[in-house]
Amino acid sequence: MFSRRLVLQNISSKLLINAFKTISSWKNYNTTPLLSLDKLEKHLNINKIFYKDESKRFHLKSFKALGGAYAVESISKEKKNIIISSATAGNHGRSVAWGAKRLGLRCKIFVSQYVSNSRVKEIKKFGADVIRVKGDYEKSLNECKKLSKKNNWKIVQDVATRDYKLVPQLTMAGYSIMIREISKQTNQYITHIFLQAGVGGMAAGVVAGVAKYFKRIPKIIIVEPDRADCVLQSIKNNRLKKIKIKKESMMGGMSCNEMSYIPWQVLKKASNCCVSVSDRYVAKTVAMLKDKKLSTNSIIGGECSTPGIISLIGVCNNYKTKKLIALNEKSNVLVIGCEGNADVKLYKQLLSKGRK
Repeated sequence: MFSRRLVLQNISSKLLINAFKTISSWKNYNTTPLLSLDKLEKHLNINKIFYKDESKRFHLKSFKALGGAYAVESISKEKKNIIISSATAGNHGRSVAWGAKRLGLRCKIFVSQYVSNSRVKEIKKFGADVIRVKGDYEKSLNECKKLSKKNNWKIVQDVATRDYKLVPQLTMAGYSIMIREISKQTNQYITHIFLQAGVGGMAAGVVAGVAKYFKRIPKIIIVEPDRADCVLQSIKNNRLKKIKIKKESMMGGMSCNEMSYIPWQVLKKASNCCVSVSDRYVAKTVAMLKDKKLSTNSIIGGECSTPGIISLIGVCNNYKTKKLIALNEKSNVLVIGCEGNADVKLYKQLLSKGRK
């Protein structure tokens, strides 16, 4: 059962208010567009499908701009002699590097062998040193922790553990701003939110925003790659479950083998349903967004912006699940377009493949 009190115990109201106060004062802060997927609405016979377009978030083309950069500012407290470090699959590291550059701080970003060169280039643009680690995301995170401890660097990580909570909480508080904006952008009651999850940070941040800013609580549907469904497996087993990723998903930012500790505390109670999706429809969905097949707007959505749409279509084609979450012609659905073409090269490849 969704409990506002329980959610806000894990990511407090005070943190959410401070995050908005700080981030909205930054230069170039603007509310990102809330678009309508009007063509998909008709096709699926749903009242409203809202798409929060985070490709327009600062110049980082991703919702992550709200998290890492804010956490950097919060923990540095105007000290100039600290070195910031982080591990990333791409967008979080970019936000941390940007946050460090804004404050004139040195920055070390660790990436796995699977992070593309174009994502690394984007991080380096902000003056960060990028250290590539052999193996997956977890290996890059372990290396980051090891060297940070040795060199006394300040870790700004979006993954929470029992004894590392504050920085991930700050990061998630930043993400809640999307919901604060949406609460001012429409007076329609949102009945369902489809939320992407990797380690669960964005989903938990959005849920905290819902607990704080929405008058009525929508149904929360968590979406993951079928190759990395650690939220689904944890909820199924009623405990944090680490899974084995046999092959990395194309949705790189969501290809995670274990949930973050605070998102687990939030999502195990707040979620109504978990859905996993395959990589099969990613390219097609990227092309459909761009080519106005889903909306009268042409939308630039990267690979991690597609799962909400893919799972919504899948649920609508499954009578049992559709009924279970009370999805019908009166529903107002929110999907998060969490990134634009943050990886330009991959985006072009997906677009061309999806148009075939």
